[in-house]
Amino acid sequence: MHTTKVFKSGNSQAVRIPKEYTFEEKELYIQRVGSVLVLSSMSTPWSSLRDSLEKFSDDVFSDGRMQPDDQDRENL
Repeated sequence: MHTTKVFKSGNSQAVRIPKEYTFEEKELYIQRVGSVLVLSSMSTPWSSLRDSLEKFSDDVFSDGRMQPDDQDRENL
């Protein structure tokens, strides 16, 4: 795992991105997931999802999806 520096830039906090993680874009999507920050390309925001789908084995749902029963709710 690599490390990086966090520093102040004006009133904002900034992170130095190492050369091997360089983005071509000048603007990115950012999302916090727990204590993790995720940076995503704005030109291909769904690419990480599409790439991850290929990592599931063909039998991933062979035993079903273990879905909970539907909830009974009043009509709104």
